[in-house]
Amino acid sequence: MLSAEHRAIVKATVPLLETGGEALTMHFYKMLLEGHPEVRPLFNQANQASGAQPRALANSVLMYARHIDQLDQLGGLVGQIINKHVALNIQPEHYPIVGQCLLKSIREVLGAEIATDAVIEAWAAAYRQLADLLIGLEEQIYARHAAAPGGWRGTRLFRVARKAVESEEITSFYLRPDDGRELLAFEPGQYIGIRLVINGEEVRRNYSLSAAANGHEYRISVKREPNGKVSNHLHAKLNEGDTLELFAPAGDFRLIPGDKPLVLISGGVGITPTLAMLQAALETQRPVHFIHAARHGGVHAFRDAIEQLAARHAQLKRFYVYAEKRAQDAAVNGTGYLDEARLAQWLPESRDVDAYFLGPIGFMKAVKKHLKALGVPEAQSHYEFFGPAAALE
Repeated sequence: MLSAEHRAIVKATVPLLETGGEALTMHFYKMLLEGHPEVRPLFNQANQASGAQPRALANSVLMYARHIDQLDQLGGLVGQIINKHVALNIQPEHYPIVGQCLLKSIREVLGAEIATDAVIEAWAAAYRQLADLLIGLEEQIYARHAAAPGGWRGTRLFRVARKAVESEEITSFYLRPDDGRELLAFEPGQYIGIRLVINGEEVRRNYSLSAAANGHEYRISVKREPNGKVSNHLHAKLNEGDTLELFAPAGDFRLIPGDKPLVLISGGVGITPTLAMLQAALETQRPVHFIHAARHGGVHAFRDAIEQLAARHAQLKRFYVYAEKRAQDAAVNGTGYLDEARLAQWLPESRDVDAYFLGPIGFMKAVKKHLKALGVPEAQSHYEFFGPAAALE
């Protein structure tokens, strides 16, 4: 039970977390991953190396400490966390391991004079409260998945029915249940988790579902990263007829039904979840403005598919901008970056729209800023991160 004294102590540590939270979480991750190899598959090592995962955890811990009295003020953070956990199949037994390492890190990084027994006791109680909250919410999703038509709990074996090259960097994988049974539906914008064993090491990753639910297969479209362990394996080693294990779809970045004009803005591989959103929106009469930024035509995936949709659906308007346009590239609406002036031209005349945007962090920061400056209500601007959550301010 989290007492009033515990709450006061936790809140009093906020200034320390603001100045040293990332150092603490770096220490925590080192201790966790070196001392508990059984949890390594749950973490993307590239995000550890870049510091993105520790920064995300530091931000989450800070937000939790700030709002320990009013957890409802955490907003969408809890939803982001539990959906990422579900997509990676995080289980209740993982939480004590994390808690033990977190408390030990607080003691070792802050020192015994600051991290007194009282401070450790307060944070232990706070962590138990948070763990119980997350475990309960995650179990609700697991149970809902298991009970839904075509649903399952844990892993399910899928076979690669088709593999399609979409650009110089992106390849799509069409995945069908190996048991031939019904397939769980999902909402446009959600993702799946995959479990692989590469060179004897288990790894887990999340990938957006890049086509609308159709009842018989899922599609993921993966960008091959230069040093991406999993993406390179999928591109080079996973072939038609091969199998892999999937966790059920999850994600709280979902297309909200409505009749306002829909604006889908993507950069690079950020296009993948917007494709499922686009398919769903085109089944209605909702106006759609589809805006995509790419480095050049060679890495612009799904252009032909978007053009075919535009030919069949008058409510779809599409706009493309390339950072550099090569001689062999098809015509685009602009060259350079997606700046505020271009976005102003390509948005609907009314700014009362629902906007969804994804892409590299720098791209998303710029788009968020531009949408606000152009009068799109912040409550109607939605975004998702492929990696650890990060602030766009």
